[in-house]
Amino acid sequence: MAVNWPGLISIGVFYLIVLGTGIWASRKAKHESKKCSGKISEVAMVGGRNLNLWVSIFTMTATWVGGGYILGTAEVVYDPKKGLVWATGPIAFALNLIIGALFFVKPIRSKKYFTLMDPFQEKYGNAVAAVLFIPALIGDILWISCILGALGGTVSVVMDIHSSLAVGISAAVAILYTLMGGLYSVAYTDVIQLSFMLVGLWLCVPFILASPSSANFTVAAVTQLHQKPWIGTLELEDAGRWLDDILLLAIGGICYQAFYQRILSTATEAQAKITCYVAAVLCPILGIPSLIIGAAAASTDWNQTSYGSPSPYEEGKAGMILPIALQHLCPYYVSLVGMGALAASVMSSVDSALLSAASQLGRNIFKNIIYKEASEKMILAAIKVSILLCGILGAGLAMTTKSVHVFWIVSADVLYSMMTPQVTCTFYLSRWVNHYGACSGFVFSLMLRILVGEPLIGLPDLLPLPLDKIQEDGRRYRLFPFRTAIMLLTIGTILLTSRLAVCLSERGLLKKISDAEQDTNTTRHQSEETRRKSGLNEEDVPLSSPCKVIPTACG
Repeated sequence: MAVNWPGLISIGVFYLIVLGTGIWASRKAKHESKKCSGKISEVAMVGGRNLNLWVSIFTMTATWVGGGYILGTAEVVYDPKKGLVWATGPIAFALNLIIGALFFVKPIRSKKYFTLMDPFQEKYGNAVAAVLFIPALIGDILWISCILGALGGTVSVVMDIHSSLAVGISAAVAILYTLMGGLYSVAYTDVIQLSFMLVGLWLCVPFILASPSSANFTVAAVTQLHQKPWIGTLELEDAGRWLDDILLLAIGGICYQAFYQRILSTATEAQAKITCYVAAVLCPILGIPSLIIGAAAASTDWNQTSYGSPSPYEEGKAGMILPIALQHLCPYYVSLVGMGALAASVMSSVDSALLSAASQLGRNIFKNIIYKEASEKMILAAIKVSILLCGILGAGLAMTTKSVHVFWIVSADVLYSMMTPQVTCTFYLSRWVNHYGACSGFVFSLMLRILVGEPLIGLPDLLPLPLDKIQEDGRRYRLFPFRTAIMLLTIGTILLTSRLAVCLSERGLLKKISDAEQDTNTTRHQSEETRRKSGLNEEDVPLSSPCKVIPTACG
């Protein structure tokens, strides 16, 4: 297979621009760390808590509008078994950011945490927090795999090289600039990547719609032409599953460290909330090109294009339908711009996921558990090693599937089923939960999720549920919203077990629950009450970061 040299040059130019931005941002990070008299790891993890408002909006939006979102949305619309009605990403992500702003910005910022694992370690101790970190790490690794799979598939389509090589190249670029500058590199490259995507994809949309091999996509929405109508159908019996998919992304998203990393990097609580609200508006808007391209691809007679027959869906390439459509439905040089911009912009989430997982590994595992006397340089070294290892592992998994949507959904599934109950209880039900409940909830949710199974990754379905349909291959098609049910049952399990543990502890039948664990929420409540009575706002309370105390010294 001959290498597509113009495509290679196009991708190379965009990658070099992104890499150059990352290198520039890494120098800015070093400059900021010299100005600040506090911890240099704070600059790497949360940007010194002084990120510009517009940069924070761009990086929050770009983190959500990544590979799974862009390619996965087009894949679902194009898939004749699903269609537009099942493209829940744009709605769900907007809801997720609104929920985060309303309910989770204030709790995570109230004590100036660094990561999502900090309140767990404060509440339950290091050992229990380390166990609860497992699903968070798995979720980040699967997210990295999803994005690298999207990157690799896109680059392989453009350059006519094997997807494994493309995944490796893309992973190397993302790992390199994330290693160099931490959050600053991630945030500033997000600005460039999001701009590329906005311009590149919208540039290609008119050409795709005008392609002679594509039928009128508004007609194909409700009429079967080359495949089933791309608008899709939602039967009454599927309503529970559809709602489950929306809640999976809308509520499960509050468990990603990448979300908290951005709201912790802003200077004030108000700025953090503005960031979430603006990103909630931008996410659906930026999903429109993917929706249109997926619909146009479903309206195309592929036998009349340079792609030929069988169609991408018949060849199992629905996950790469967006770059395939750009390549075969656009004029050649327009497609080069579109796919180069797409490849660079899809990278906007992989760096966030890498830094997210590495920050928790470096601070919460290495510093707080493995080596408590670690210096700032050692913490930074641990973060960089973690970025490298997570990138390698994610790249390896990305080479195992052709569907971007698989890892996107499974990643969110792990966090929704197992982490949402823990996050909710820690932030809002802290007075009534303890480590016994947290551990029992972890085991309970893990057991249920394994028994329910997951055909996307070959996990057998062992537990029958209401409304199940048995398919021809003997597998169960789940109509019951089992993910939401597991999440709610896990919250109940945590509360009941915690209460039972308190009763047994009071009777001397169980080891006494520590006073520190019982008083965690009370102390937080009292501090918030004191601040309200004294009329102080968050901005009036000094931050641990000197970047907040001495703003003139840190830009």
